[in-house]
Amino acid sequence: MNSTVTDGLGAAGRSKVGATFWQRLRPWQVVLVVCLIYLGAVAIRYQNVLEFVRLGAQYAGIWDTYSRDATGYDGQFAYYLALDPAHAADHLDVPAYHTQRILYPLLARIVSLGRADWLPYALLIINIGALLVGTALLASLLRAENVSRWYALSYGLFAGVLVAVRSSTTEPLAYALVIAAIWAAGRDRVVISAGLLLLAAFTKETTLLFAGGYALYYLLRRQWRRLLIVISVTVVPFAIWQSMLYATFGVFGIGAGGAGSTSFELLPFNGIWRIAADGPRVFLSVGIVPLAVAFLPTLWALWQTSRDLREDRLHPYVCLLFVNALVVPFLPFSTYREPLGLFRFLNGLLIAVLLYAAWHRAYRPLRYSLLWLIFGLLVLA
Repeated sequence: MNSTVTDGLGAAGRSKVGATFWQRLRPWQVVLVVCLIYLGAVAIRYQNVLEFVRLGAQYAGIWDTYSRDATGYDGQFAYYLALDPAHAADHLDVPAYHTQRILYPLLARIVSLGRADWLPYALLIINIGALLVGTALLASLLRAENVSRWYALSYGLFAGVLVAVRSSTTEPLAYALVIAAIWAAGRDRVVISAGLLLLAAFTKETTLLFAGGYALYYLLRRQWRRLLIVISVTVVPFAIWQSMLYATFGVFGIGAGGAGSTSFELLPFNGIWRIAADGPRVFLSVGIVPLAVAFLPTLWALWQTSRDLREDRLHPYVCLLFVNALVVPFLPFSTYREPLGLFRFLNGLLIAVLLYAAWHRAYRPLRYSLLWLIFGLLVLA
């Protein structure tokens, strides 16, 4: 019997089905598969859901049900805030700094219905959903600029968000809200965009750089009404939140980091050069990654956007990239010496680079952005 009849599809039919599959496949679906494989590998290795929170005995206190090491990682602070918001301060290394990122733990508390045994799952579900939504919206924004949606994988598979999902930190939700804000602004929904930026700031304060980028764009365009919206809807409520933190803890939440962090540097990229002080061997093993993922992309971004600003080629993506890149040279030494912390900070720069390069039709930076995925493999654990 003819094989074409037997299998129900000829070669042309199978080719058509295959083509349809690839046409319907979306970046967020690839991200979902990779993310589940990654999380599944972690679950199999550690056999305990609290590994996704990474509690540390130093801060666990009466909640010390599981501790892998002495200090754990930042996800534990979101866990403690969600577990008991009123009494979590005793279990935070810098209470004001972590409490300012209140949205993620509050959502997790709602999703888990306040049950401690459901809480780690709630933290994971929120971050997985946020990662997928952020990737899908970013792909839509790239398609709007007539470039391939598949460059969104540079973000969706980036270590800065993948490890954040695995460790239950705030970045996936924060930057999903940022991307949603950019999507809304592109549809002239300025109030909604500013509101989403406020929610992003309540999730992670570094996302305020995007509010600053829009404020700069509206200022240069003399769009005073829109500038006022960003200030009144995003900046003012966040400032009020900071004053509440000060009244409670005696310090503002804004800072260079948690326990063990160093201050922001005054000299550009001094955080990288200080690594070299430990010798060439240490610099080759630790300093190469910051040079590749932070130093070179930032120099390119500042050069390109400064030229656009001088020549009055204004676009929101120009200002978003300029503001995000402007901060990177002055990051603390403590951020540069910890690759995972650096990758988590660079999520914003990566998003801005992708959107700017798409708008500018700069295909080489778009292709080079995929290299960030390779360097990110170094911190996946």
